[in-house]
Amino acid sequence: MTGPAHRAEIVVDLAAVRHNVRILKDLVSVDGPVQLMVVVKADGYGHGMVEVAAAARDAGADWLGVATLDEALALRAAGDHGPLLCWLTATGDDYAAGVAAGVELTAYSVAELEEIAAVGGARVQLKVDTGLSRGGAARDDWPAFFAAAAALEDAGRITVTGLWSHFVASDEPAHPANDAQEAAFREALALAEEAGLEPEVTHLANSAATLLRPSSHFDLVRCGIATYGLDPAPGTSPRIGLRPAMTVRARLVMSKAIAAGEGVSYGHTWYAGEDTTVGLVPVGYGEGVPRAAGNTASVWVEDSLRPIRGRVCMDQLVVDLHGELPRPGTEVVLFGPGDLGEPTAQDWAEAVDTISYEIVTRIGGRLVRRHVDAEVEGTTR
Repeated sequence: MTGPAHRAEIVVDLAAVRHNVRILKDLVSVDGPVQLMVVVKADGYGHGMVEVAAAARDAGADWLGVATLDEALALRAAGDHGPLLCWLTATGDDYAAGVAAGVELTAYSVAELEEIAAVGGARVQLKVDTGLSRGGAARDDWPAFFAAAAALEDAGRITVTGLWSHFVASDEPAHPANDAQEAAFREALALAEEAGLEPEVTHLANSAATLLRPSSHFDLVRCGIATYGLDPAPGTSPRIGLRPAMTVRARLVMSKAIAAGEGVSYGHTWYAGEDTTVGLVPVGYGEGVPRAAGNTASVWVEDSLRPIRGRVCMDQLVVDLHGELPRPGTEVVLFGPGDLGEPTAQDWAEAVDTISYEIVTRIGGRLVRRHVDAEVEGTTR
């Protein structure tokens, strides 16, 4: 491990982010003038929101997307001035600050529209629920929702700039919800037009739909996980050359021999079947390492996969070194791009029965995050 002598760190390659954004822009450009929104919510899926946003803009991202108004305002404070959509506001949020910062706000209901309109001058996108049963106006409310938006726009109190929705199962191309939702979204577009609305952008596709469902691209696609180089539909997505941007690594604290029959970590959920050696890695669930990774996931030490033995603790975990005794300070890679054979975030997701989104977003805690640029520095290490 080069660079500062951190015991454990997250390394994010911004060159990989730019590479992925360019690939995604090229992919949707075959459909004509389709814009790309890069989603940087949840601190850029654990990669660093401000840094990822700047890299995405450099690579040509037309829009950025965030969940909360605080995230949007943090991007503006960091110097971003491009199109920016926020979609998860709540009663009492400082809509005025968002409007003043040029953030486009999302409304789910007539009541929210009126609260935003009270500020004056807001650029608003309307979200409709086409089957996810989460945020967005319910189907029975669409006529009143669109009529209210049109009346507020006619009165000069808001400008309706977009209409959008979100897929239920775009990572499962054969799922019947996909066709049903796209049909519902087209119905919403028609009803909005009947109400006199002319949104500048309409969008439905997330990362998986961007890769798998061209018919859903409309004016804009929203790419989150694909931006970070992770597959939104493992085993189904076409290989388009995305590169994982995140590597998580640590330094071995110690290694030692244990005899056959000895147990490891809390509860002795694993016993050595033969004499072996184990190593102590100074990360645990306090850093966001899933506790369920005990006895299921592996790490990379000295060019070999080393399985985690026993339960993951708050601050540390133990790995099987198969009889070897690496020196303290030896690099341990929890997951990375996989270029050298190290586990990937997807490998970890499969090991603990979750999705790669959760693996990269939850990792952090006491880990130091460091950004590198392989295009400039020639290395991600």
